[in-house]
Amino acid sequence: MGIEESEEHEESKYRGVRAMPFVIAAISKLHPPQCRPGETENCPGPNTWQMLFLLSGFGFLVIGGGGIRPCNLAFGADQFNPNTSSGKRGISSFFNWYYFTFTFAMMVSLTGIVYVQSDVSWAWGLAIPAFLISLDKAAIITPDDKFNEDGSGASPWRLCSIQQVEEVKCLVRTLPIWTTSIIYYVTLVQQQTYTIFQALQMDRRLGPSFKIPAASYTVFSMVALTIWIPIYDQILVPALRKITGKEGGITVLQKMGIGVFLAIVTMSVSGFVEGQRRSLALKNPIGVDPIRGSISSLSGLWLVPQLVLGGLSEAFTVIAQVEFNYKQFPENMRSIGGSLLFVGFAVSSYLSSLLISIIHHTTKGNKTEWLPQDLNKGRLDYFYYLVAALEVVNLGYFIICARWYKYKGSSEGRIIEEVNVEKVQTGKELTL
Repeated sequence: MGIEESEEHEESKYRGVRAMPFVIAAISKLHPPQCRPGETENCPGPNTWQMLFLLSGFGFLVIGGGGIRPCNLAFGADQFNPNTSSGKRGISSFFNWYYFTFTFAMMVSLTGIVYVQSDVSWAWGLAIPAFLISLDKAAIITPDDKFNEDGSGASPWRLCSIQQVEEVKCLVRTLPIWTTSIIYYVTLVQQQTYTIFQALQMDRRLGPSFKIPAASYTVFSMVALTIWIPIYDQILVPALRKITGKEGGITVLQKMGIGVFLAIVTMSVSGFVEGQRRSLALKNPIGVDPIRGSISSLSGLWLVPQLVLGGLSEAFTVIAQVEFNYKQFPENMRSIGGSLLFVGFAVSSYLSSLLISIIHHTTKGNKTEWLPQDLNKGRLDYFYYLVAALEVVNLGYFIICARWYKYKGSSEGRIIEEVNVEKVQTGKELTL
């Protein structure tokens, strides 16, 4: 437990780092002067030091997030005993509920925290997250906990080079599965961007006096995910366990495959809805936005099906990838395995930007550009269908990788979890 305690200690420091930008943002001297009433074009901008503090805050957020999230996953799952049936079930359930709370927290941030920042005060809106981050101090380790000064465990296992070689083989086997996630995440990235642009050119009225904010439509995906996870974990998994005899009901690779398939359906539905939105915007608009053009008479609630499908896809694939990385990585590299989820998100964001740039460059000279600012003049539906086609190719690639992959611990893919160095030194045979 020495290493785990050291990790928790490091997490506490990282959380302190993450709180610094919130404190900095609440200091008025670090803000540019406020604009005078009625003057919006000649507002003074931030000076060099103010920009430096702002960029430093973003940097601290990156460092803090990178230090906490992978460690949280590994630290939480390590509390279960993988050698018992209840412990195995607990590990699988832990990842479901971890992502449930993660998504629920995002929902609170996008609704409650954003409301405080917009309608109450930026200082209060940033102080609330800073206070919540500081609550981890209640769980900080005490001086009585024992670990070595260098952060290693008091009684670490003695590992030999043979195990290290087998661990490298284990990592190599997982990389093809990880690469399939990069294309998959493109679907999630599009839901966070173009869905909002669609909503801006749709009828967002809900009742006589309320209009759903365009940025709030992504919450429907989170709501679907948070509703589905308890149903899946408490009802479907026990039922599937009785049928298949597997602790998780189905394997993690099967869950990933279901999620990738749902991503194809999500993009196909998105393309269909966009085609209907564009058609009604051109034929029967309910208004005109001075920047974006005609507003379609199609209700914004027609975006809900694709968002729900995206949430279900995320519930299957992302959670399965977290569980896969934890279980298939060597035990002393599980935090690195947890970080691959966020690395995949980052690479996918760059890939999505590259794809959009290629689309802009390719279609810009044509009669109809696919992705203009006014979606009514473009063909966003074609772009959605293109992403769906990429997901079809990705699903085929994933199936090939999944059929080739051998789980750690299986008769063909097992690695040595512990190696007795004395046996190696005496020349005794190792059974792989």
